[in-house]
This record gives sequence, C-alpha cells and structure tokens, in this order.
Amino acid sequence: MQDEQEYINNLLNSKTQNQAFQQLLQEYQRPLYNHIRNIVINHDDADDILQNTFIKIFQNLKNFKGDSKLFSWMYRIATNEALTFLKQKSKINTVSSVILQRKTIDNLEADVFFDGNDIQLKLQKAIALLPEKQQLVFKMKYFEELKYEEISLILGTSVGGLKASYHLAVKKIEAFVSTN
Repeated sequence: MQDEQEYINNLLNSKTQNQAFQQLLQEYQRPLYNHIRNIVINHDDADDILQNTFIKIFQNLKNFKGDSKLFSWMYRIATNEALTFLKQKSKINTVSSVILQRKTIDNLEADVFFDGNDIQLKLQKAIALLPEKQQLVFKMKYFEELKYEEISLILGTSVGGLKASYHLAVKKIEAFVSTN
C-alpha cells in the first residue's frame, strides 16, 4: 500500500474514496475475517462482525488520529466488535461467555467451514478454557503470527504483559492437551 497518510487522505476524499475503500477491502478483508473468526469461532458470526467492522472503519476514519498504524487501528475495531458481539450473545442466551464459547466449539465439528482435525478441535477446546485476554494473545500470536509489538498496539497492553500472557496460555494449553 502507498504511503499511509496519502492513503488515508484518499479514503477521506470524496473523489477517491470509493477506489481507496475497495483497495482497503481487498487488502484487509481476509486477515480481519480470520482475526474475527479466531475470536468468535463461528463463520456466520464472523461474516456479520466483519461487515460491522468495515462500516465502523468507514464511519470513523475521519477520527483516525494516526497515533498508530491504520492496520492496528482496524484490528482494534475488529477485536472490540468481536468481543462486544460475544458479550451481547451470551447476555441474550443468558449464559456466561465461557459456556457460550464451549457450545460454539462443540458445534465446530458440524461447521462446514471448519476443516480441522481432532488435534485442532482439542486445541480449540483448550483455548476456550483460557481467560479472555490469554485467548486473544494466544490466537493473535499463534494463528495470525502477529508480532508482540503489533498485538500491543491492537490491545493497548505492554509487550512484557503480552509475553507473560502468551507463556501462561501455552502452559495451560499444553497441560490440557496432555491430560485429554
């Protein structure tokens, strides 16, 4: 992508906005979908949240201050949208977010968009037992291969804290996988 500030200007300019936003969609639709899907697990939910994420990005681009990269800002929006969705869904279903996530993983085997094997299913079950922050950090580092510095900008947490969360998550996952 061209110089980020120039690109943002193109997104804000009514004459170049449509083309610039199409470029943004092409560049970030897949990675943001994968990020959201890692959080909510369900394909249909991830699709809906992705649409909401791009709407929010489009509506709030004028408020983007540039104190982080556009990538980090969009991932923060996607993360917040996914977490808000999960909280609302658990509230509607009157279950905790942990129980909701376990049910979603139990349904994962029937999901036509899940092409994992038994080991991947066991990994998803282990991840579901982690606290929310450890889940986020583990998924972003392990599945999305983001650097700690990028995760730090997205989640607003120190790199040291992220490393500790990731380490704890790995230990808990290893313990779960070895006993199940």
